Amino acid sequence: MKDPYVHGYSSRESVRLQDQAQTLEEILHHDTRYPPHCRVLEIGCGVGAQTVILGRSSPRADITSVDISEGSIRTAREKVRNAGMENIRFLCGDIYRLPFTPESADHIFVCFVLEHLRKPGRALRELRRVMKTGGSLTVIEGDHGSALFHPENRQAQEAIRCLVTLQEEQGGNACIGRELYPLVTDAGFREVLVSPRMIYADANRPDLQEGFTRCTFTAMIEGVEKEVLARGMMGEAGWREGIAALYRTSGPRGTFCYTFFKATAVK
Repeated sequence: MKDPYVHGYSSRESVRLQDQAQTLEEILHHDTRYPPHCRVLEIGCGVGAQTVILGRSSPRADITSVDISEGSIRTAREKVRNAGMENIRFLCGDIYRLPFTPESADHIFVCFVLEHLRKPGRALRELRRVMKTGGSLTVIEGDHGSALFHPENRQAQEAIRCLVTLQEEQGGNACIGRELYPLVTDAGFREVLVSPRMIYADANRPDLQEGFTRCTFTAMIEGVEKEVLARGMMGEAGWREGIAALYRTSGPRGTFCYTFFKATAVK
C-alpha cells in the first residue's frame, strides 16, 4: 500500500529535504545514538537525508533503511556511497508489511513518515511486531499548526492551511506531532516520552532563517502552488502575497517559530 506523498518527488523536493536535514540535525538528532553491532531499522528513509545523519552518528551500528519508492532508494544509496559509509544497506518495502521476522530489530527510527500515512497506528503496530522485546522506537514529526511568525499575514496562514488540507485529503495529517503520545501508546509501546523541539529564527540566527524559514518551511508551502491554484483553493494574487509574506518573516525584522515533536518508547 503506497500512501501519497503530498510534496512530490521532484529534484527540488530532494534538495529541500537535504536542506531540512542539515539545518535540523543538532536540534532533532543530538540525542539519537545507537551502540555498535546493534540492528537498526530506518523506516521511510526517502532520499536518505536522515540516513546519512544516522550513519555518521552511529558508525558501528548495522543500519537497514527501508522505503517504498525504488527511485528514492537509488538516491539514498548514492548519498551514502558518496559519504563513504559502509554500515548501511537498503531495502524496498511497505511500512504496513515489513520484510522482517518478528523480534528482529534492536531499534527502529522513523522521521517525517507518519504524517503521510492513512493508518499511522497500523504502521506503528507493524513496527512493534518486528522489534525485539526491550528494543527502542524513535519517531519524529512536525506540526504545521505550531507555525507562528511575525509580521502576521492572513494570506500566509491561508497558504499553510492549503497544504494542511491537501495532506488531509490524501489521508495524511500535517499536524500529527501533537498526537504522537497517544498514537505510540495505543500501538502498545511503553515508557513513551515526547519532547518538543522548537525552532526559532530571527535576524540573530541567519543560518536558521535561511536553512529553515526559507529553504525548508516556506519552500515546502510554495511547492504545492500548482495544485492550490489549479483547484482554486486560493486566488493567484492572494497566494503570491502569502508566499511573499512567509519569505518576509526571514527578513531583518521577521521572526519564525515552529515545533517538532520527538517520541521515544520501548517494547
